[in-house]
Amino acid sequence: MNGGGLAYRGCTPLVMDAKKLPVILQFHGGGWVSGSNDSMANDLFCRRMAKLLDVIVVGVGYRLAPENRYPTAFEDGLEVLNWLAKQANLAECNKSMGSSRVSGSEFKKPYTVDALGASMVEPWLAAHGDPSRCVLLGVSCGANIADYVARKAVESGSLLDPVRVVARVLMYPFFMGSVPTRSEIRLANSYFDKAVCLLLWELFLPKEEFSLDHPAANPLMPGRAGPPLKFMPPTFTVVAEHDWMRDRAIAYSEELWKVNVDAPVYDYKDAVHEFATLAMLLKSQQARACADDIAIWVKKHISLRGHEFSY
Repeated sequence: MNGGGLAYRGCTPLVMDAKKLPVILQFHGGGWVSGSNDSMANDLFCRRMAKLLDVIVVGVGYRLAPENRYPTAFEDGLEVLNWLAKQANLAECNKSMGSSRVSGSEFKKPYTVDALGASMVEPWLAAHGDPSRCVLLGVSCGANIADYVARKAVESGSLLDPVRVVARVLMYPFFMGSVPTRSEIRLANSYFDKAVCLLLWELFLPKEEFSLDHPAANPLMPGRAGPPLKFMPPTFTVVAEHDWMRDRAIAYSEELWKVNVDAPVYDYKDAVHEFATLAMLLKSQQARACADDIAIWVKKHISLRGHEFSY
């Protein structure tokens, strides 16, 4: 995110035809205070997912802390989902008025647009995006945003038509809690250690709201507002062996399983937090394997045949 307004960066498959493509909204990591949707690493990761899945990937830029504390990043994420619905509806209006469609050949390269929502219709998205097959993909703290946006999508229901969140991918979500898990005790001093993460939460949450059991940090707090877990979309969770946050992510997935949500956990051995999205590790075998695993699982939820059976 650069500057004061929202921004997004999109990636499309190299070869596009007349078919409508699913849309992935991707939320980058960075511990609330750093990272960008148009960084080299994030761009390469989004390109990889666009190619593997044959989808449009929209890398979302959200405002960062400490200048913009909670709930700004969450609200920015939700605004993007509402913007996607707006684009789809405006595209239908334009179609009924006889507006011409734009060739996909103009959008084979990534593009960046600032002032999200300022323009009426993004022609590339109107021509090629299928918002009824929308996937939320979040990396680290971006996974927290994806979790929030999914809950709000469920609450909104038909108000988001034609947008429908059919699946989400949570990559090593940045969850915490006041009662430490085994991994939080055993791996507290591992890569991206717990002390640093505590500082990041202090920078992100308003001082008067700071708590490791804040709804933004702990998805399993009793009485957490929002729809019951049984209404959540299918959720694919990525965890790493040497990531102290792993146990809480696994626990969240287990609670989803208990209410019959498709919620597999893929646990990568000898891996650290952000192993599949860090610039220095993107070309590693594990990073490629993780992207392949995500693609295989997501495809069953965005396929036209299986789409009608999503949550």
